[in-house]
Amino acid sequence: MYAILDIETTGGQFNEEGITEIAIYKYDGHEVVDQFISLVNPEIPIQPFVVQLTGINNAMLRSAPKFFEIAKRIIDITTDCVLVAHNATFDYRILRTEFRRLGYDFQMHTLCTVELAQKLIPDQPSYSLGKLVRALGIPMADRHRANGDAMATVKLFQLLLSKDTEKSIIRELIKTEVQKGLAPKLLHIVESLPSKTGIYYVHQEDGTIIHIGRSRNIKKSINSHFTGESRLSKKIQADVFTVTYEETGTEIIAMLKEREEIMVNRPPLNKMPKRRSFAWGVFTAQDQTGKMTLESRRVGGPDKPLISCISDQDAKTKIASIYEKLKADNPDSDQTEIHNKHFGHYLNQYCIENRSVVIVDRGRKISERSAIIIENGIFRGIAYFDLNYQISNVEILRNILVPMQHSREAIHMIQSYVRKSKHHKIISFSN
Repeated sequence: MYAILDIETTGGQFNEEGITEIAIYKYDGHEVVDQFISLVNPEIPIQPFVVQLTGINNAMLRSAPKFFEIAKRIIDITTDCVLVAHNATFDYRILRTEFRRLGYDFQMHTLCTVELAQKLIPDQPSYSLGKLVRALGIPMADRHRANGDAMATVKLFQLLLSKDTEKSIIRELIKTEVQKGLAPKLLHIVESLPSKTGIYYVHQEDGTIIHIGRSRNIKKSINSHFTGESRLSKKIQADVFTVTYEETGTEIIAMLKEREEIMVNRPPLNKMPKRRSFAWGVFTAQDQTGKMTLESRRVGGPDKPLISCISDQDAKTKIASIYEKLKADNPDSDQTEIHNKHFGHYLNQYCIENRSVVIVDRGRKISERSAIIIENGIFRGIAYFDLNYQISNVEILRNILVPMQHSREAIHMIQSYVRKSKHHKIISFSN
């Protein structure tokens, strides 16, 4: 559990600042489960430059609660949490100073989103909160007010968790829970999991990931492991300390993330993904009448395939499925009409190899969408977004995507999904 916060102060000399506003969002790694927002009477004047920056003045704070009046609520909402803030050293120091004045030793583990962003989103021109969230297309309201800055930090932290393919943030959280004696029992683990599509991570006591899996129903899959008799299930039951998860919204993103993160983390209870050879492909051709058609042949030469395949039979099966799909989508058209009016459009919609496209689909929640990014035929990664301008702006898109390794296998998986799915939308873009 994380306590994501932002504090506004009076300004002034080091360790003599007073809190004027505080916002804390309790975040379980997936959603906000509690929040506390309040102005605070610092009992000392606010520096003029701070008034100009935040808009908070002395008159606004006269009737606000003093720190000792909200101290218990702060302790309640942050207990058993890791403190997360943008420039966490500052916020943590201010909190500890205020509690010290009350004779209380306030201690928490901390995470700094500045340091995490520098590692996971390198080469940004600025890591100030305002400029960084703008570069990521994250909407921000009430800049330099505790609530607005804390909510922007929540959204930034959610993105950083997605980009952390090594799961170093989660591993550190588990180590903290071990120190506090918060080891969950198997039944409690299952009860805490969602019945949704995503990736699950089985951790042992030191936080190490020992197994990664994907499922359309995470709770059901983990319950099967905890009650199963297979060799894998028995090993998981013996070694599990806790299970973490990521909802993905779609099965294809779960498949891509599972493959990527097994290769990155190499869990001992997973087999490494196989690398298949895609020596065949579906190519466009012309028949004797000059009509465009499709054919199967070996990959090689200057032409690139519309669809990469593992065998001649695989290519022929895909060609047959394309024609069946065309006929099903155009039941009132004869064969000539299908070729003349619909063939090229279909290929443009369902063949994504060798193109620059964003495949937009369902997100993890109603207000969100997911995106799979392919650039010049190279699979770049996945992203989640709330606003359309985040994917229409290529620079923002590159900043928010979770980078993944390109492979023919990944492209093949995406291509198969695109042909079968009815929910996605393909958006072409120029580099």
